[in-house]
Amino acid sequence: MLLAAALCCTVSVFAQPKLRKDNIDEVLKAMTLEEKATLVVGSGWGSMTAGSMTASDATLVPGAAGTTRAIPRLGIPQTVLADGPAGIRIEPISKGDSQTYYATGFPVGTVLASTWNTDLVKELTTAMGEEVKEYGADVLLAPGQNLHRNPLCGRNFEYFSEDPLLSGKMAAAYVNGIQSNGVGVSAKHFAFNDQETNRMENDAVVNPRAARELYLKGFEIMVKESDPWTIMSSYNKVNGSYTQQNHDLLTTILRGEWGFKGIVMTDWGNKKGTENAVIAGNDLMEPGMDNEIKRVIEGVRSGIIPIQDLDRNVRKLLEYIVRTPRFAGYKYSNKPDLTGHAKLVRAATPEGLVLLENNGVLPLKGVKKVALYGVGSYDFIAGGTGSGNVNKAYVRNVAEGLRENGFEVNEGIENWYKQYIALQKTEMANNSAGGLMAMLGSAVIPEMEVNRSYFEKMEKVSDIAIFTISRNAGEGGDRKAVDGDWTLSGMERRMLQELADVYHVAGKQLVVVLNIGGVIETASWKQIPDAILLAWTPGQEGGYAVADVLSGAANPSGKLPMTFPVNYFDIPSSFNFPYNYSGEMSLNPFGGGSDDDASGLAALFGFGGPRKKANVDETQYKEGIWVGYRYFATAGKKVSYPFGYGLSYTTFAYSQPSVKVAADGTLTATITVKNTGKVAGKEAVQLYVSAPAGGLVKPACELKAFAKTRELKPGESQTLTMKVCAYTLASFNEETSAWETASGNYTAHFGASVADIRATAPFKLAKAQSWPVNRVLLPQEPVQEIAL
Repeated sequence: MLLAAALCCTVSVFAQPKLRKDNIDEVLKAMTLEEKATLVVGSGWGSMTAGSMTASDATLVPGAAGTTRAIPRLGIPQTVLADGPAGIRIEPISKGDSQTYYATGFPVGTVLASTWNTDLVKELTTAMGEEVKEYGADVLLAPGQNLHRNPLCGRNFEYFSEDPLLSGKMAAAYVNGIQSNGVGVSAKHFAFNDQETNRMENDAVVNPRAARELYLKGFEIMVKESDPWTIMSSYNKVNGSYTQQNHDLLTTILRGEWGFKGIVMTDWGNKKGTENAVIAGNDLMEPGMDNEIKRVIEGVRSGIIPIQDLDRNVRKLLEYIVRTPRFAGYKYSNKPDLTGHAKLVRAATPEGLVLLENNGVLPLKGVKKVALYGVGSYDFIAGGTGSGNVNKAYVRNVAEGLRENGFEVNEGIENWYKQYIALQKTEMANNSAGGLMAMLGSAVIPEMEVNRSYFEKMEKVSDIAIFTISRNAGEGGDRKAVDGDWTLSGMERRMLQELADVYHVAGKQLVVVLNIGGVIETASWKQIPDAILLAWTPGQEGGYAVADVLSGAANPSGKLPMTFPVNYFDIPSSFNFPYNYSGEMSLNPFGGGSDDDASGLAALFGFGGPRKKANVDETQYKEGIWVGYRYFATAGKKVSYPFGYGLSYTTFAYSQPSVKVAADGTLTATITVKNTGKVAGKEAVQLYVSAPAGGLVKPACELKAFAKTRELKPGESQTLTMKVCAYTLASFNEETSAWETASGNYTAHFGASVADIRATAPFKLAKAQSWPVNRVLLPQEPVQEIAL
């Protein structure tokens, strides 16, 4: 017995390898079970909040979302995980520190997708990644890339598109930009986190074809084209099993079929079943609690968790850790180039703004004095709320932007709005949850009512009216199909009509700016104003970017990454979406998933308590593959604005369409684009393909590639080339559990939108091709999908 103790002591003292890139197996062998269990569980709720640091973690980052745990005896450091995706979110002010740590508020995911420009997205996220590295984080918890299944999802602003190819390409560009700095990402939320209502427990019940063609495809493209360091598993269930504990999803598909090499971490919570998560291939539990360590240790000792599964996960974590700046001892500066990044954001943002309507009023010419209405004109929304809220030093509003561009903004109107906004913010602050609101972002201030007589008075001293309509959304809840959210409120509609009437009678015009986080109803009112500029929530330079477009200093080239329907219930998924849910939900918007464990962040920030059970437990994806334009184009259903739509201040002609097919089925499609207008501009060309049935019901067309021109001067042309492999053309056959590309006649459609096809080219695939995959991730009973 004494000899055994002595041997233990000898091992603990002398056999202590220090982690290097080339000795991971040696370190793994030296780790105790307790150390292994510790490594796969994060440091806990609030481990990185201001004032929480101890002597051992004094070099870490206040306000970061979490960390991995250190094992000093083996040279394993903590690593830091910080929220995104519109920029790194950390505490901007630390007690006793005169320096500030604000980050750049970049355009949100929907704005990035609206650019249809992967090179620009990579340029923006390369700058973002520099802030991640220089502020001392190792991983940015981004991008968010769940599909826009329904326009009322509360976090759609973080996500890219209703189309998986556009989403996947944008996500890959985003990841490549961030990781070019030697820091990592955690692409989220894998998968089927397509609503916020009851996101901890909701079961997404979906058939294999819809799952693979739509909801997993974007992640697949991102994994294969960018090699993300980490992926974040979502809270929800899919087909009866939590995604965090789903071996089919995390191992069979993600690693086995797609070749993912990084780690999987949970979204922030503490679900029961940690043992199942380890077995499934979920390598890291975040934010991490001690009871999860206990579950892992007891799971191994009882035989529930095979030790080889835990070792596999630990090895992957060690492989991740040796990639990080913190492991390399990088001396971060806390001084990223915020000034340079602000200039980049201002210059880039107009490419993501979408001009929806324009009767010739834009760009503004011959006007000087502006009557600027709408709370959003003066309290501009840069991004959504929740963990994606960036702590920015400022947000440029529309009034500032107009003045920057040489316009005179009516000071009387401005002062009235500023007084109203100040009063509303004071009342909100008095009624808010304090630290929670500071972290998550403020609610939208209700619109201020202005009557017609005031419009008539101000018309006499102004050349034009601009009305900003605001909406926002965020983590923890979905939007609602009600007035003031999906539709205009009665007051907004009255103000819009009266402004138009007053200014039109005087021979003047009205411009509407939509400062919104997601799709709203437009069909019933879009004919009223003279122009509509969709600004989204485009980051801290948003007001400058809006004014740059209004003035003509920038030519908008954004196009819609989703469809704007005429009515909400024109969308098939709306019949299986909690569009007006108002029952009790989690009081902790970061969730828990276990009643006994859910109070961590709630206690930290002083709000809420254990989660309350909701009665929205299951979402049947009965629409199948008929999401967005796939449905509208195939069913011939009228829309307000089609997928891919967006106007410019110039015009473009398409010519010389060509498609060549290689022996392996790869397409090379080319199209020549000419600027036929009077000002310089860029054009995003979308390549849609109509395919032969091959035994399957297929959409009328599907996006298979896209490309954007450089800025073309009037009269200048550019030939764009797009390559599409045979696998990208494939549809998923549930009966054979295979991706299949049919032989036969195809048509390539070169479009300015899905509804504006400018040129076509037929091509033929001589032979069918098939890529079998595992028959996994199946619902207990097939979903009874709608039929067109």
